[in-house]
Parts: sequence; structure tokens; C-alpha cells
Amino acid sequence: MNQQPNLAELDKLKLRIQALRAKTVDSGCTEDEALSAAAKVAELLDRYDLSLTDVELRAAPCERRAYETHRKKRIPLDDCIGAIANFCDCRVWREKNVAGESSYVFFGLRSDIEVAHYLTELIDGAVRAELGRFKTSAAYSQFRHQERHLANASFALGMVASIADKLTAMKASRDQVNHSTGRGLVVLKTSVVDAEFDKLDLKLRTQRSNRRMVSMTAYEAGGVAGASLAMIPGIKDMPPRAGGKE
Repeated sequence: MNQQPNLAELDKLKLRIQALRAKTVDSGCTEDEALSAAAKVAELLDRYDLSLTDVELRAAPCERRAYETHRKKRIPLDDCIGAIANFCDCRVWREKNVAGESSYVFFGLRSDIEVAHYLTELIDGAVRAELGRFKTSAAYSQFRHQERHLANASFALGMVASIADKLTAMKASRDQVNHSTGRGLVVLKTSVVDAEFDKLDLKLRTQRSNRRMVSMTAYEAGGVAGASLAMIPGIKDMPPRAGGKE
């Protein structure tokens, strides 16, 4: 008989994400609070994944979830979106609507794309907030007026590059923790998502990134800002099943 994942546990996970989103994204909390919430939601996701049996994982449907940028041009988040998708074990591509505005489309298990969307909101907001602070700094005042557009772009680029590096390192750490349970959880999830993704038969193309001019002073300042954020602490070892209380 086909088994479906525990919908009650999934609903509980989604409610926790919604509560964290209300506390962080919508209420304009500090970056430390927002990224502390990201740590919690990543822990909840791992706990949920480990509660599923292999049969439940194979039966879980894959879905899409779009993050609207409301922008026609590239934004700094472009350089971090792949790391977010990898962190959440899902696929991502960029689409444009009839107005020419881009969106990032995450594809994967329902729990994973919920977290990917949430992390995208958090990182997008964090970059905007830190850029606002950078514009009030003494270092920023040293740029001539005609240099400030480049300085803004360079700061944001440096920050998302730093965050992407953090996500990549933390993903490796999380995979190691999950591997210690004795289950090939990541491999199984990847095979499920890949199989469903192939059925979409999308004609995606890889876009070559153009070489961009950057202000190294602003780029390095952005890197420092990204590195200083307590993005997501190391995920603690968790039991193979999620039967215990938090």
C-alpha cells in the first residue's frame, strides 16, 4: 500500500515557518533575530526529514514555489540562489513574467521549497538592510557621487558571495549529521526530486554570467557583513526519528 508522509507533521512544520516569517520578515526584526529564526527552521526541516520512512519519502509529491523579485534586471540574490536551493535539496530556475520581471522557481519536496522560499526572503531582506547601513558608514562617504552605484552593487555582491559560501559549508555539515544516522537520506531525496524534475521536460539554459566591474573596497565590506551574520549555527545531532519533544 502506498504511504504518504505524515501530513500532520508537515502542517506543523509549515505553521512554524509561517510563525517565524511573521516574526522576522513581516515585522522588520534585526538580522540577528532573522537569522536565528533561519537556524531554527533548518533544524525543524532536518527533524521532519528524519521522521520520514524511505517509503514515505519516495511517495512524497514534488511541487513548485516561486519567489517574485519584482525586478527586470539581475539582483544580488542571483549569486546566492543556487546555494539556497542546494541547502534545501531542491532545484531552482529563473522565469520571467509578461512584464519582464524575474522570479526564482524552487522545485522539490513541499517542506524543502517552503524553507527555500523563507531563506530567500531572509537573505534578500538582510542584504537590503546591511546595504542601507553601509550607505551611512564613513567608508561609503569616501566614494564620489558617480562611484556610489558601483559601490552599492559591489557591497551587495560581496555579501551574497559570503553568505553563499556559508550555506555551502553548512550544507556539508548538515549532510554529515544526517549521514551519521546510517540512512542515505540526501541521496534518496535527490533521486526523488531528479526523477520528478525530469518529468517536467523543461528547456532550461545556463546563462553565462558577465564579468562585472567591482569596487574591491565595497566588495570586501560586503564580505565582512556577510561573514559577521550568524547565518545558521551548526545543526546539532538529532535522533533518527522525531518522536521526542523539542
